[in-house]
Amino acid sequence: MGALIALLLAAATFAGVIAWGRPARGPGVLLLAALLLAGAGYVAQGRPALGGSPTPPRAGRIAGDPLFAAERTIWLGKVGPEADLLASADTWIARGSPDYAVGILRGAVARAPGSMALWLGLGNALATHADGNITPAARYAFGRAAAIAPAHPAPLYFLGLAYAANGQFDLAERVWQALLAATPADAPYRRLILLRLGMLGRLRQLESAHAR
Repeated sequence: MGALIALLLAAATFAGVIAWGRPARGPGVLLLAALLLAGAGYVAQGRPALGGSPTPPRAGRIAGDPLFAAERTIWLGKVGPEADLLASADTWIARGSPDYAVGILRGAVARAPGSMALWLGLGNALATHADGNITPAARYAFGRAAAIAPAHPAPLYFLGLAYAANGQFDLAERVWQALLAATPADAPYRRLILLRLGMLGRLRQLESAHAR
């Protein structure tokens, strides 16, 4: 189940990047290869049903970090000090050391408490460090990002993505529906939100079939 969620989320990510970001063929092929590699690694090594402490992970959960790393450049800046810090955190997460990513970003938001992007990165890192669970600390970080930039779609989008990656589809849908309701009809990112909402329906069908 977790592997199927991973592959569907990766496919939706790639489709969204192509539809909205429209990268050149070379970068687009590289992105697809990276997403497929991440998915293959998860299929080979992921253990979504493995118990943990203090709270067992959800059976449908997947790690959210490859998705955040793949999509943050769509919604957030690609260059500059914030982008460099987020890239550094992504690297530590990819190496299996989300605690280092949390440390980097906690220091960063202490120096720049008004940065929406850094608070989003911290929310993602905290959730990853908690085995994908959206802890109170992670929710606080996502909330700070939304409070800093209430008109920006990224905080709600990435909060929904974190819930979806953790298998909490009802919460993800609630967040993305709220975002969709606040999105202008001509906004270029509206299609990506609709794509994600459609993906949730397919994930629910998979979850239902898996439970039988």
